[in-house]
Amino acid sequence: MSATFLFSFIIGYFLLLLGVAWYTSRNSNNESFFIGNRNSNWMLVSFGMIGTSMSGVTFVSVPGTVASAGFGYFQVVLGYFLGYFVVAYVLLPLYYRLHLTSIYNYLQQRFGITAYKTGALFFIISRTLGATARLYLVINVIQIFILDKLDISFPVTTFVILLMILLYTFEGGVKTIVFTDTLQTSFMLLGLIVCVFYIMHTMDLSISSSISALNEKGYTKFLNTDINSSGFFLKQIIGGAFITIGMTGLDQEMMQKNISVKTLKDSQKNMITFCSVLVLVNLLFLFLGGLLYLYVSANGINIKGDDLFPTVALQYLPSFVGVIFIIGLISALFPSADGALTALTSSFCIDILGLQRNATATEKQTKKTRLTVHFTFAIVFFLCVLFFKWLDDKSIIDIILKVAGYTYGPLLALFSFGIFTKRKLGENIGIPFICIAAPLFCYFLNKEAATWFNGYQIGIELLLINGLITFAGLWAISTPPNHTATEVTYGSE
Repeated sequence: MSATFLFSFIIGYFLLLLGVAWYTSRNSNNESFFIGNRNSNWMLVSFGMIGTSMSGVTFVSVPGTVASAGFGYFQVVLGYFLGYFVVAYVLLPLYYRLHLTSIYNYLQQRFGITAYKTGALFFIISRTLGATARLYLVINVIQIFILDKLDISFPVTTFVILLMILLYTFEGGVKTIVFTDTLQTSFMLLGLIVCVFYIMHTMDLSISSSISALNEKGYTKFLNTDINSSGFFLKQIIGGAFITIGMTGLDQEMMQKNISVKTLKDSQKNMITFCSVLVLVNLLFLFLGGLLYLYVSANGINIKGDDLFPTVALQYLPSFVGVIFIIGLISALFPSADGALTALTSSFCIDILGLQRNATATEKQTKKTRLTVHFTFAIVFFLCVLFFKWLDDKSIIDIILKVAGYTYGPLLALFSFGIFTKRKLGENIGIPFICIAAPLFCYFLNKEAATWFNGYQIGIELLLINGLITFAGLWAISTPPNHTATEVTYGSE
């Protein structure tokens, strides 16, 4: 298949996004960028969040895990499902009651400026690393299969893609992303469904016969009962739940879309609808992975892991399937990158620079600052993607989960300490030190766990362990409540 032919579809897709961005950003202002004027349609937000949550990592990596782990990833997905209910019925009511634009404002109201800045900085670090790792994975696939053949270098590819994202997000922000994410999720799911049914058709399989064939290969096994394994089902389910609470409920990128919905009730409907569909979509990706392994086995193709889906789609299936794959892949790329760039800009402007607290700043001055921050984060994204390329690590999904475990743990502790206790922290200088010390301790614990605990391996429960250690440290430096009206109000929420 011609690389130029595929590249033309990427350009056409971007022009479509630019047209949607132009239409949705008309008459937009800073409130449109930060919070979508609190008037987003909950059904659009729910559908668009599927693409944001899944990203290119799910699109490329999840099918590739089936040969080694079967449907084991579905244990984590069940944990995600439970975690979304906590987000919907514990965190969202809190955010709406306090009318937050940045969710980290809760930490300021509950504890003070030190906890507030600490929480926001941990989000900025985590989201920057996580988003650029996802971005690198997809850009690298496009580079290897298309742009290398056109003699376009990786840095040029990265620069152009980030420029594309800048062009359609710098004006409308959240208001635009709600619509572009919906469009991109549609294309991503279209690519998934077409590939599933085409491979079934090619191999003359029905749904029932496909499941039987996958059962015979052992691919559908998903329950891991080895307690020492990092994939033990209780670790995966509990860890998945806390990953969701941290990476969705305590993440400005995900929550700024939810709190852009007009009412709490609609936002909760969005969350529950979204998580129900997400379970089915992840199951379909695993099903696709099993079909792909059946296909390569039947055709004597030696390929596995992250290379499985792109290699089969672009080198062994007809051109129209390859085009749909590429559109689906870049549809998985943009939602995770554009939302992260917008959320990081919002958090830095509101939480670190305090734009909303600056009553003297005009709309024009605020916009100028916002645009400067937005461009700066695009440069940071560019440098981070080049760093991941330099690392040339094949386990990007492992990097993402580890980053989440180390950086969202302190956020989980700060929010749970505020919600479930009434103790005070004040402007305690120990807050950032504890939030840094806990992940460092977890790093050494993770390295030595098998030696110290008779072969026990820490998996995605690292986030929970990190959060518990941080929580204990916060308790140690906190003071009992004085039962003032303010403390009772925020401490009980």
